This record gives sequence, structure tokens and C-alpha cells, in this order.
Amino acid sequence: SAMARHAGPRLPLIVKNLIPTLSGVFDSQRITTTAFFAELLNSNVVNDLILLETMMDNMTGRQKDTCLLVRMLALRGLGNIASGSPEKVRKHGAKLLASMVNGMDDKDDPHNLIALEAMSSLSKLLDHVEERDIQSMLLHIAIRIRPFFDSEQPDLRQSSIVLFGNLTKFSEGNCEVFFEQILNGLVTLLLHLQDPKPEVVKACKFALRMCGPNMGCEGLCDMFLNHLREDRSLHYGEFMNNVCKHLMQSYPEMLNRLILTNLFYFKSNWVDIRAAAPMFIGFLVLHVDEDHCQQVDLDQLISGE
Repeated sequence: SAMARHAGPRLPLIVKNLIPTLSGVFDSQRITTTAFFAELLNSNVVNDLILLETMMDNMTGRQKDTCLLVRMLALRGLGNIASGSPEKVRKHGAKLLASMVNGMDDKDDPHNLIALEAMSSLSKLLDHVEERDIQSMLLHIAIRIRPFFDSEQPDLRQSSIVLFGNLTKFSEGNCEVFFEQILNGLVTLLLHLQDPKPEVVKACKFALRMCGPNMGCEGLCDMFLNHLREDRSLHYGEFMNNVCKHLMQSYPEMLNRLILTNLFYFKSNWVDIRAAAPMFIGFLVLHVDEDHCQQVDLDQLISGE
């Protein structure tokens, strides 16, 4: 970052001399060069010096590197274009999005470091991409990130939930399809408002506020916008009581599906989420009308499985 600020005229030659090391045999050299390029892409200097396309192509080329850290840093560099040259993201949107999706699908990523980098970078890029470029990938990304909502790693929970919230901005063209994804994630997002990590709670508040307008229920949308502000503390029990009232008024046919998802969390590792799940079910049953009560499998509910 210091060289981006102070060594502009010398950078083209430095970049030219470093490019061969990206395909060198030593991991340490490829890691160092990729990290350097990734940081340079955080600055508009690469655009001013007409280096952007060259460096972007080199970062894209590192996605098949044998070293996990190189692959992760390459994605960071591509994501940094959103900060360094946001006006160029639109032009290269399809290519950048494809790189992020490939990163999330990386099969040799035991600790999900590449997936984490791909999700956080994708959230940065989404503000600048063309809607048509994201539409074709929207469903795949939403399905791919869903398992991370319950990850043991809090940074994965946070990044995936924030990304999901950001994706809802593009759901208009795929309203019905994406609505299904919102319903699939709704119980999880509401329960993780009781997450032990404040940053995950903050992410859930953001995602639910973003989901609200797509749910076709004005009462729910208003509740999410008014009660889930970052600066506002939440009375969880009272909030969930009102949420369930709106859910059963607008989607009574969803009762059994919502109950089954909550039953999964009866065995959650997090005690506050384990406690929230039966409360959620209780409020759902309280507010559903008699006509829809037969949806409930009482034996399953009583056994908690």
C-alpha cells in the first residue's frame, strides 16, 4: 500500500519483473507476489498506470494454483478491485463473479478459507456489477452459501449471512425463485439473532432487513426495518411473538415447514439457539388458525425429532 501511494512511476517495471514468479516453483515466492499484487489492486494507481487488466488476468490465472494461500490471496486481489477501481468492476463483472463462484466451489479447501474470501469479496463487488451478470448465478450462490449460516466458524456465519442479504438486491427478476431461498433461510436467520457472536447477530439483522421487502408481507417488512436496526436492542421473545403472528397470517400453509426447520435446532450446539427454537414453534402454533392445525405432526413435535 505504501508503494501504491509513493512509488507509482516505478510500479510497471516492478510488476513486469514479478510476473514470472507467479508461475515459479516456490510457494513462498508465489504467495508473496500474489499478496503484493492483491494489495496494489486495492489502489486506483494500477488503473492510472494501465496495469489493471494485466494484474487481473494474473490473479485469475492463480485460481488453479496448488497452494491454497495463493488461491485465497488471488481472490482477495480480485475483490479489492471494488475498492481500487470500482468503475472497472462493471466492465469485468462476469469474469470477476465467475472467479468468486469458482472460489466457493473449491474442492481443496478444508478450513473454508477460500470460500470465506470469495464470500467477503463478492459482497464488495455486488455494489458495482451489472444486474444481468449476477442474475444467472444468483440461485447457485444462494444455495452454495446456505450451509455456512450454521458454521462453527463465526466469520463464515457472518460473511455468508451478509452476502445473502446483499444478494436480495438482485432478486426482483427471480422473485419467486429467490423467495423460496428466503423461506429456506428465514428460520435460521431469526434463530441466529440469538447467536453468541455479536457480529453474527448484526449480520442477521442486516440480512432480515434486506429480505423484508421481498416477502410480500408489509407487517413483517415494517417489523424487520423498525426492530432490527443496528443501534437498537431487541426484546427477542416479544419480537418473535409478533413475527410468528405475521407469518401465520400471511403464510399459514408454511407452518409444518417452519416447525420442521426449528426441530433441527433442538440439537444446536448453542444453548440460546436451542432455547429459541421451541419458543419459535410455540408462537407459530399459538397464532395459526384451526384450519391449518392439522399440518402439525404432534408425535414428531412431542419427541422433538
